[in-house]
Amino acid sequence: MNYTLHQLIIFLKIVETKSITKASEELHLTQPAVSIQLKKFQDQFDIPLTEVIGRQLYITDFGKEIAITAEKIVHQIQEINYKTLAYKGQLSGRLKISVVSTGKYVIPYFIANFLKENKAVELELDVTNKAKVIESLQNNEVDFALVSLLPENLEVDKIDLMENKLFLVGNNEFNFSTEKNDKSILQDIPIIYREKGSGTRQVMERFLEHNKLQLTKKMELTSNEAVKQALIAGLGCSIMPLIGIKNELNNGDLHVIPLNGLPLKSTWQIIWMKQKNLSPVAKAFTNYLTTHKNQIILEKFSWM
Repeated sequence: MNYTLHQLIIFLKIVETKSITKASEELHLTQPAVSIQLKKFQDQFDIPLTEVIGRQLYITDFGKEIAITAEKIVHQIQEINYKTLAYKGQLSGRLKISVVSTGKYVIPYFIANFLKENKAVELELDVTNKAKVIESLQNNEVDFALVSLLPENLEVDKIDLMENKLFLVGNNEFNFSTEKNDKSILQDIPIIYREKGSGTRQVMERFLEHNKLQLTKKMELTSNEAVKQALIAGLGCSIMPLIGIKNELNNGDLHVIPLNGLPLKSTWQIIWMKQKNLSPVAKAFTNYLTTHKNQIILEKFSWM
């Protein structure tokens, strides 16, 4: 056996994505380079690691077993690197954070200087919908989650970061003259929803249910960016966080439609499982947030 760390990392990414193309994109390598390394790795085994049926790549049972061991090897090598840096007096390790999709407009500002001050810290950031964020937290796959609504039936500790405000938004085709429109206008215009599992959708549905509003025209899109593009194109209106539409408001592509009962308000929060044993890096991050969050909000989010 003469496999390399590089080959192990590439193989693990192929196992994760089940695609050489996707693995090459995520590793920032060319597709031929990934294919060559996979072949070199495969040549060291008499049993296939992968198989292609139709155009779909599958990981064999043997490949899955090798992936489990490979992951342990990569993890141990990372631990060696972290311990070496720690011995030199540097804070080192990996910080894993799962973020709800709209949170991608928030979290970079709260972590940028922390990473600049601690150059040996590696960041793993997963941006997805709320349901998957909570699943990752519950399965102990991440250190922290960024959410605007606390999960039910989970005991968590938290740090409140900043207020989250949701408004009714549309393009200039949806122009209402009164200062505060009645909620009933929502029944007469196309309304765009986020997908099920989204925190934004959850807040929006609570508002509609509380006000006993029955919508006749609605559509569902699977990302905040998709909703923004649909709004700009004039496909409808949506209740969405202000944090994600700064540029569109400044450009005049979108505007806030005044509506009685809005904005809806929640709080962006960094949360972690109450019984989790935080690593030195994770503890340092919580200390950093507690100390610097107010200054970050003042400098980066005063426009809100």
